[in-house]
Amino acid sequence: MKKITTLFISSLLSFVAIAQTFPSKPIRIVVPNAAGGAADITAREVGQKMAQSLGGSVVIENKPSAGGVVAGEMVAKAPADGHTLLLVSSGTAVSNALFKSLPFDTSKDFAPVSKLAIFDLVIASSEMVNGQPGKFKTMADVLAYARANPGKLNIGTPQIGSTQNLAAELFKASAGIDAQIVPFNGTPPVINALRGGQVDIMVDIMGPLVAQITSKALHPLATLSEKRSSLFPSLPVLRESGGALAGFNATSWNGFAAPAGTPKDVIAKLNTEIQKALANPEVIKRLEALSLIPQGSTPEALGELLVADTKRWSGVITRAKIEKQ
Repeated sequence: MKKITTLFISSLLSFVAIAQTFPSKPIRIVVPNAAGGAADITAREVGQKMAQSLGGSVVIENKPSAGGVVAGEMVAKAPADGHTLLLVSSGTAVSNALFKSLPFDTSKDFAPVSKLAIFDLVIASSEMVNGQPGKFKTMADVLAYARANPGKLNIGTPQIGSTQNLAAELFKASAGIDAQIVPFNGTPPVINALRGGQVDIMVDIMGPLVAQITSKALHPLATLSEKRSSLFPSLPVLRESGGALAGFNATSWNGFAAPAGTPKDVIAKLNTEIQKALANPEVIKRLEALSLIPQGSTPEALGELLVADTKRWSGVITRAKIEKQ
């Protein structure tokens, strides 16, 4: 018993020592998305402030791949010392539900640190379609058309299995309408199809559409979150349509996770630094300009969110009969 107690105390002191000297080298943040997007900008903005506060440096590594597999595997295999972080997101939960197998176990190979931000998804129509005014000005218009014309409403989204694509499937199921979900290879082709009349409405992340909305090229109909957008406060949320949609809520989010086994004191220190960064006025201004709402969390809350989203999107994938990859 004395030997076990001595080993426990020794391990505890070792963890405390690690936390006190952390970071002892640059912190590497692995982002499973290309540079320049919302995920990348969030990681850079928060990482930069963390580096300033910790007195060290932060390096961003962009490792885009299908399902975030490359980035996830890198971090899962990294030393569990807090110096390597993974940008996790609602896309991580989708991949966990969509892929038959992954080279890591999302629930076991990562230690959640904190949520970083949430961002709105939006349903939009086109102001003009082939030189003529668009026919949908409100969600009531869309729902009335869909119910009067089963199977004729076409909803454009980015790739099959993306959060936007699954949010469209969730909208379709929740509203009880017969509509066609039409996936494209990214946001620009969806916009082109919308303005050309190949699709009637689109579902996408708000951020990339802000310029199109403010220039009156696209007409936003509703956001899919619980609260109205701070950028467009007059824009209703979908749940305001009432009925079966009264409880609707679908938002994207991102956060940081570390390799499983990272000492709790280091996780706590990282969490503290993230909350400080998210409270910085410069970070808030930069993220809100991209329609990102800074929102930290406890490690436990992020873990619960990841589990809940995996379960929810798994259900959507099953109902929509999307083939697992």
